[in-house]
Amino acid sequence: MKRELGAWSENVLDYFLNTDQIKTRDGAEIIWYHAANNRSQMKKAIQSAAHMVEADILLCGEEEGNGEPIMAHPPETNSDNTLQTWLNEIVNTKKGIKLDFKSLAAVKPSMMLLEGIKLHLRRPVWINADILPGPNGSNTVVDAKRFLDTVTSFCPDVTLSLGWTTGWQPQQCNKGYSWAMVKEMAQICDALTQPVTFPVRAALVRQSKSELLWLLQKSNRYSLTVWTGMHDEYSIEDLLYLRENFDKSRVYYDILEPQNSEFRKAIGMEV
Repeated sequence: MKRELGAWSENVLDYFLNTDQIKTRDGAEIIWYHAANNRSQMKKAIQSAAHMVEADILLCGEEEGNGEPIMAHPPETNSDNTLQTWLNEIVNTKKGIKLDFKSLAAVKPSMMLLEGIKLHLRRPVWINADILPGPNGSNTVVDAKRFLDTVTSFCPDVTLSLGWTTGWQPQQCNKGYSWAMVKEMAQICDALTQPVTFPVRAALVRQSKSELLWLLQKSNRYSLTVWTGMHDEYSIEDLLYLRENFDKSRVYYDILEPQNSEFRKAIGMEV
């Protein structure tokens, strides 16, 4: 389906190609700024070369629906930045956004704020939550049905970023995404019409090649976004293996330094 230029669900590569910010249909071209939560990080993100800015949202206030969405990642519970302020700043840039939710409480008030600035935010908007348990995952999942119902009722034309809770242990054999995990995700996403990207942990991807290829083949609406944990051990070869086996236009890389620069050098991209 051809999506409107500047629409929230427009393919990220199409948007940045059409606005002359990248040169090829390659997900590795997209530069990410991760955890742009407090005002200082937000300002750095705005001034950076990043195409997509990722931030985390919590609800300031105990009861669902009665607090204000703020920009923070657990275990932090306070912030000098609200979603309202964050959106007011980001709207003046050409950057796409990815908003990450760790609980349901902040979703509805955040979608209401997003809906209010829709006409001024003509670029990709991704909404992220971990909705299923994944490899070694111990964190609580966000209820899939309630999350999807809330997001799509207010903002039906976003791109959905739907992941699994995961863990990674050093000096152990860490299992990847199982067939049961990807099939459950496919079943949930089959009923959706939005583009969906699946955030997958870099240290777990190589051992999940068959399962993730199968998942991507279920729909041309699907893509992968590779992310990394702060202390994960994985090799640049793992990322290159991914590039060799998956469609380059359907895999994004939101990875930390120094691996990000090493990876971009290895594939001949500017650092």
